[in-house]
Amino acid sequence: MWQKLAGKPLGKRAFGLGYGWRVPYFRSIRPRFTEVRPGFGELVIRKRRAVLNHIGTVHAIAVCNGLEAAMGAMAEATVPDSKRWLPKGMDIAYTAKSTSDITCTAESDPERWLEDDPDVPVAVTARRDDGTVVAQGTIRLWVTDKPAR
Repeated sequence: MWQKLAGKPLGKRAFGLGYGWRVPYFRSIRPRFTEVRPGFGELVIRKRRAVLNHIGTVHAIAVCNGLEAAMGAMAEATVPDSKRWLPKGMDIAYTAKSTSDITCTAESDPERWLEDDPDVPVAVTARRDDGTVVAQGTIRLWVTDKPAR
């Protein structure tokens, strides 16, 4: 879907809206995807009232939500047709205040998805507009063969 929409006027926005429709949990952050390809996903969470905490910064859970959304889009672009994925866990360190829009990225080696080892780590990072890392860590996935039907 990303490849079909990204180059069209308002295509990236349409992708983000469709993503939120497909996975309603992500609607609250209104993800604005900037790039999706095998091994990489990136989106922006705008700093707006709906995602702020009591001190006026983007809430830590909204940031995690963005990291998970970037990972999910990257995973769908990366997973071979013969396999499926499920998140197993998330280790995130919060390293600075989220005082601006937040860019969330997810990266993984696409070759890793072809191996027999079902544990696939995805490196995730969230940055402020000035480039400061506000959160980083790893989302661990379980990538297995699809069951025969």
